[in-house]
Amino acid sequence: MTNLNFIKMHGLGNDFVLIDGLKEKLDGIDLKELAVSICDRHFGVGADGLLVVLPSEKADIQMRIFNPDGSEPEMCGNGIRCFAKYIYENSKEKKDVISVETKAGIMVPAVIKDGDKLIGIEVDMGEPRLKRSEIPMVGEDQDKVINEEISLGNKKYKATCVSMGNPHCVIFIKDFNEIDFYHDGPKIETHEKFPGNTNVEFAKVNNKGEIEVKVWERGAGETLACGTGACATVVAGVLNGLVDRKAIVRLPGGDLEIEWEAEDNHVCMRGPAEEVFKGVYQI
Repeated sequence: MTNLNFIKMHGLGNDFVLIDGLKEKLDGIDLKELAVSICDRHFGVGADGLLVVLPSEKADIQMRIFNPDGSEPEMCGNGIRCFAKYIYENSKEKKDVISVETKAGIMVPAVIKDGDKLIGIEVDMGEPRLKRSEIPMVGEDQDKVINEEISLGNKKYKATCVSMGNPHCVIFIKDFNEIDFYHDGPKIETHEKFPGNTNVEFAKVNNKGEIEVKVWERGAGETLACGTGACATVVAGVLNGLVDRKAIVRLPGGDLEIEWEAEDNHVCMRGPAEEVFKGVYQI
């Protein structure tokens, strides 16, 4: 039997089990299988994903993420905030800005403090990728995918698609009652237009500075929040002329502040990260 120390964390209710691979012996452990078992809410710890701390030759530290189904996404906005909080609070150096290697590239989170107290994390999420081939989507390549029809039998949606290192399909609606979230979310996630499947955001614009969003996350299903999804939604809103470049995204688990900066084309995300409890998981 192998014992693994873990920390349970969440960003706006989007919850994660974090395992520090610098301290725990992970040799011979299949991380995908571990994610399936440890994320199970009945037979495991329960989480929307598994975060693993690993060394990096390219950055200060490496983050790997696994969904509850064992798949490995490129990036996770709420996850990297939790990850950055853990690294800051458990490192001797206490660097306010760290570089994190992910499958989506190098991310640079920075701590937000009130005096000596950490109150949030700001993450430069890099530039959104808008080309059809970069999302990716099937079909002839184009620079932007705005209001493309997604057909679900008799039902049709208009989708604006963005990659924040991982794919997002953003659908603007007038009322959440007009969608069948639990049917349409997974159908769009696995739609033939998305060869690697996609995250799905249903978004209701309240005003130029505020959007409400419900997320169907690729490989996880319904989640209370999605950081990359919030970023993609603001980008999609700007592309459609619906919101300003700086907006509050209201998710079921809470709010994120997102800004698509005109100067360098980078998307900045600001929001909280919380530790819930520590424990030992037996394999």
